[in-house]
Amino acid sequence: MPDFALSTLDLAVILVYVVGIVLLGVWVGRKQDSTDDYFLAGRSLGWGVIGLSLFASNMSTSSLVGMAGEAYGGVGVAVYNYEWMAGIVLVIFCAFFLPFYIKTGVYTMPEFLERRFDGRSRLYFSGWTVFLNITVDTASALYAGSLVVALLYPDLPIEVSIYSLAILAGLYTILGGLKAVVYTDAVQAVLLLAGSAAVALIGWNAVQDGGGWEAVTAITPDEKLSLILPASDPNLPWPGLLTGVFILGFYFWATNQFMVQRTLAARTLNQGRWGALFAGLLKLPVIFLMVLPGTFARVLYPGLERADAVFPTMVFDLLPNGIRALVLTAMVAAIMSSVDSTLNSASTLVTMDFVRPNATSKQLANVGRLVTLVFMVFAALWAPIILGFDTLWGYLQSFLAYVVPPFVALFVVGVFSKRATSSAAFWSVLAGHAASAALFVLGPVLGVIAVPFLYIPAILLAVSLAVLGAASRAQPAPDPARIADVTWTPQMWREDTAALAALPWWQSYRVQGAALVALTVLVVVLFW
Repeated sequence: MPDFALSTLDLAVILVYVVGIVLLGVWVGRKQDSTDDYFLAGRSLGWGVIGLSLFASNMSTSSLVGMAGEAYGGVGVAVYNYEWMAGIVLVIFCAFFLPFYIKTGVYTMPEFLERRFDGRSRLYFSGWTVFLNITVDTASALYAGSLVVALLYPDLPIEVSIYSLAILAGLYTILGGLKAVVYTDAVQAVLLLAGSAAVALIGWNAVQDGGGWEAVTAITPDEKLSLILPASDPNLPWPGLLTGVFILGFYFWATNQFMVQRTLAARTLNQGRWGALFAGLLKLPVIFLMVLPGTFARVLYPGLERADAVFPTMVFDLLPNGIRALVLTAMVAAIMSSVDSTLNSASTLVTMDFVRPNATSKQLANVGRLVTLVFMVFAALWAPIILGFDTLWGYLQSFLAYVVPPFVALFVVGVFSKRATSSAAFWSVLAGHAASAALFVLGPVLGVIAVPFLYIPAILLAVSLAVLGAASRAQPAPDPARIADVTWTPQMWREDTAALAALPWWQSYRVQGAALVALTVLVVVLFW
């Protein structure tokens, strides 16, 4: 094991970066005084910064450390299934869902549910999303970041690491809102890609001295180098790609405020579409930059006790001081981009879904700042508690599978069906969550039944769809005029086709989406 010690150069680079990124966020986000400015960056974002921000917000430090660890001692390269599925989901999102979000001018995803159904669905979804953003997304990012700091400074209390990270990311988020978050994320995305590329390339060169790829395949079981695992696999069975990974991916990329907020801030629909597809494109090289280094480590470090130590070990053992500082800075960037995004998302939800009717635009921006501060403190206080609840935290990591499928049903049926009613929508979510509670207690808690994790979302989605369909049929159909702007029709596709005809072919999101799908299929086949 290498000595996890920072050189003076490493410390200097990291310090300069942290100070610089905070100052950048404060400067970019200055004078964000209206709701449009603070929560949606004045609806002025271009596709490049949207795509980079989406990528950076999605890739946390736990992704850098966790994916390499899984490739080394877990499911193998199949962990990448969660990454390539994003491209498929984003193509669907751009074609059918984003146009409604942009056209209706909503600030939040729960607000869209109110436009389609009623206020009950809006508040229920918003409450759950805030809870998940703070207790799972933000707290886990802070916790993962503190583990990285603990490698470098083992004597530093974990609480100090967590509080420091929360303050750094929270500072420019509070002051500058979404614009500060997005532009700092763009810088951090470049660092993430450059840093992980450095580890992958230098790791590959080191493997060449130990026998090359042949040495990797010689000591790695075939299934650990395959994306598509047997249906009997307990972790990532291939049917689970459809019953679990796709459903969870749809929630994350098409309905989660945490991610969708960036596309809502696009200056045009096409800019939002291009940005989302760009994010999907950036996910493709993740298998080469963040996953395969874990397989290289099988040759370089065959005896590691903890798989999660793979990435830090490669950083400190293989990289010279200057490049090591770059990669460590990328890890800091991953922490900050995840924390700032979830804080801003939760603040937007509370301010616009619960406070909005009773305040002016400037007051709402100030409320957003206050809510961000409160959530920053709460997440920082919650994160250390994870240390004492290892099993519970394992449950929380799979919590999305039990919570989000009923909401996926609402968005899909809400957009594609004119027959779904408001009351049916609300009761279908409650029914889905009643079923999820039963499955959770009978499965992880009591161990009475054993349902593979990735099959849970499909079961709950089916329950919610069945209740939504049956209850809607038992009630009068909603007024067609009221839902005309939030439900899809074939005529909309034809109008979209006519609008795309006026653009150069390479600017068509359909051409770009088809290319993204083709590239995704190519990568999947390569590692089949």
